[in-house]
Amino acid sequence: MRSYLGVFLATAGVTCVATPLVRLGAVRVKAIDYPSERKVHARPTPTLGGLAMLLGILVGFGVARLTPALAPAFRFSSELQGALLAALVACALGVVDDMRNLSAPAKVAGQVLAASLLILNGVELLFFWLPLPRQGVLSLGPDLAVPLTILWVLILVNAVNLIDGLDGLAAGIVFIAAAAFFVYAYRVPPVTGSATLQAAPILCAVVAGACIGFLPWNFPPARIIMGDTGSMLLGMLLAAATISAIGRTLQPTGHDVAAFSIPVLIPVLVLAVPLLDVVLAIVRRLAHHRPVFAPDKDHIHHQLLQVGHSQRQTVLLMYLWSAVLAGSALGLTYVSSRGVATATVLFALLVVAGTLVPRLLRVGRGTRAAGTRAAAARTAGRPEEPDRPA
Repeated sequence: MRSYLGVFLATAGVTCVATPLVRLGAVRVKAIDYPSERKVHARPTPTLGGLAMLLGILVGFGVARLTPALAPAFRFSSELQGALLAALVACALGVVDDMRNLSAPAKVAGQVLAASLLILNGVELLFFWLPLPRQGVLSLGPDLAVPLTILWVLILVNAVNLIDGLDGLAAGIVFIAAAAFFVYAYRVPPVTGSATLQAAPILCAVVAGACIGFLPWNFPPARIIMGDTGSMLLGMLLAAATISAIGRTLQPTGHDVAAFSIPVLIPVLVLAVPLLDVVLAIVRRLAHHRPVFAPDKDHIHHQLLQVGHSQRQTVLLMYLWSAVLAGSALGLTYVSSRGVATATVLFALLVVAGTLVPRLLRVGRGTRAAGTRAAAARTAGRPEEPDRPA
């Protein structure tokens, strides 16, 4: 565990130090994200923050490679090398998109190229455990493994990209997801005679480190945003981590053999917020006969803003949602069902309270203020002022 902590701290430290330097460079090359009708930014903000993350991740990989306890993951497997190559392609694609605004087909083509690099280096869905009556291990042939791996990469990369709509939102949610999945990947039973499963927790450690190192500069009001450079980079590495762990799981690791301890569902539950946003966006756009990749301002975070929450409140609420869902996923895997059920209900009540109470308080204050104005108007003998919206 100390080895992984060293990787995490090295990645976070370098990212934090490099971010203001990248910001200066972005300003110099005029890589600026300007306010628009579909963006929440109130002022022009430098982009390309993903380059600082990339630098931290490269240092994190180097520290892992030089750590004796983690070095076998590099010597006996090409998974980490494949993940790094795919991340470099995704990051380069994001840089071009941030500077030139690539079309949706071009971005998808680049993402498929990056996913292909993962597959060529052994990062693909090979087999995983399912609660089948006779055979618990489901083995995938190349005809299924390759398209399913590419599909999962596309889903996860674009999920992180879509959730990156508010300052600090994507970095915080990806950090929570990476930290939660690290706990799962760290405890996955290794395949006999294989050191490849070390790749997943290493990837989670560098992703979590990059996010936490970037957040001080990105939390609202942001001084720099990660852009597609960062969102595609994080999505690619998170996809590689989940595939590396889930695609090689031979048996359940939980407290009991329950439906929610199926390893395939763990990343879905841990990443429930961005994945739900993707599903809702697709359904919404198809229902309105719009292209699936057409941008809009109807994502979950936009809805929370329309309810009346501030940007910071919206970001913190979505952090809370992600933490509750990720914690529930781990609890369902490692804790007894009764304890998880109780904790889930309590956390759900906390989420509901955190979402609704601030809005109700504002409405109450607005109602009292309107009553005060009406009473003052009656006392002064002049007509009442119309109520202002809360």
